[in-house]
Amino acid sequence: MLMGKYPIFQYAFFVNNLDDGIEKWSKFLGAGPFFVARHHKTDEFSYRGQNIEADVSYAFAYCGETQVQLIEQHDDSPSIYRDMYGPGEEGFHHIGVLVSDFQAEQQRLLDLGFEIGTALYADGVNATYFDTRAWNGCFTEIHGDPPHILETFAGWKKAHEKWQPGDQVIANP
Repeated sequence: MLMGKYPIFQYAFFVNNLDDGIEKWSKFLGAGPFFVARHHKTDEFSYRGQNIEADVSYAFAYCGETQVQLIEQHDDSPSIYRDMYGPGEEGFHHIGVLVSDFQAEQQRLLDLGFEIGTALYADGVNATYFDTRAWNGCFTEIHGDPPHILETFAGWKKAHEKWQPGDQVIANP
């Protein structure tokens, strides 16, 4: 599936417990190994134009050719995750697209009338989450694709290709 000229590279799911989600995804679909960022912090962050950053942890893995992201929110701060799921709820949250011209793609989505739910800068890259729920039922993330990010993702994919059921589920415990 393409968004404009960019393929969807990631499917993200909100979970109540990151470690339980990792176990389920590993056993059910063979996703792994997972690369985990607990209590992730950014350099810049906004939620609906305000400087509000929820306490979240992420886990990333590949399942075949697709990158899967699991997200756990540890607090009750307003967020794009709480926009969709209340305490005790979980499910599909967003699609992710790597874009080479971040500013142009961001402007294209703004021109289409989509609102920015979250904008952030972390690890030397921009990401913006648009509230596209009225159109596709989920949020849509555009994520810059500088070489260091592409190398990181390629390393995670290579780890998945070598990974076997029974191997350690979390790559960086």
